[in-house]
Amino acid sequence: MSANTKTAVKLLTPAYWDDACGHLMAQDRVMKSLIPKFGTACLETRGDAFITLARSIVGQQISVKAAQTVWDRFALLPLRMTAANVLKLKVDDMRAAGLSARKVEYLVDLSLHFDNRLLRVKDWGAMDDETIIAELVAIRGIGRWTAEMFLIFHLMRPNVLPLDDVGLINGISKCYFSGEAVSRSDAREVAVAWAPYCSVATWYIWRSLDPLPVNY
Repeated sequence: MSANTKTAVKLLTPAYWDDACGHLMAQDRVMKSLIPKFGTACLETRGDAFITLARSIVGQQISVKAAQTVWDRFALLPLRMTAANVLKLKVDDMRAAGLSARKVEYLVDLSLHFDNRLLRVKDWGAMDDETIIAELVAIRGIGRWTAEMFLIFHLMRPNVLPLDDVGLINGISKCYFSGEAVSRSDAREVAVAWAPYCSVATWYIWRSLDPLPVNY
């Protein structure tokens, strides 16, 4: 077995999930029929902030399948996926793994923020969503959508509504409006019944489009 062989990562699940599902099924007719279709499946986090953000950068503007392929190649480069180790990698090797020049720059900037302790990682648990988003978007390559994915998939915040997410908008169109185009305002109106568990409802809307869960 090579030194680069990665050990399995234990995924963590949110304690509020069952309560959230009960609330959504009681408040929303679509959720009442959608949630039971997926059994015990739920949101999971890898528990590593740096890896979650790095994976989100790798996956920008490419398919889920392509993103996984590139990530698998990239993850073999360092002995362990840490900010310090990424900073030691050669640009040519990162490009050979399938990363664009711009994504290499983004990953380096992300690594610098973590390695130089420019982020208040230990304080995130006590910080509100918008404050964390403001801190994350200061990193090159991370916009509001990526920050919201981080809130959902790493911090497992229960009430995030990522209105910039195409999948969410398309899913609301399909599930609530018979496929008709919907606006952000329409999406917000639908989500009124979801609060305070918009993240959970969003997760199920994503599942309505693709039964295979995505983990960052």
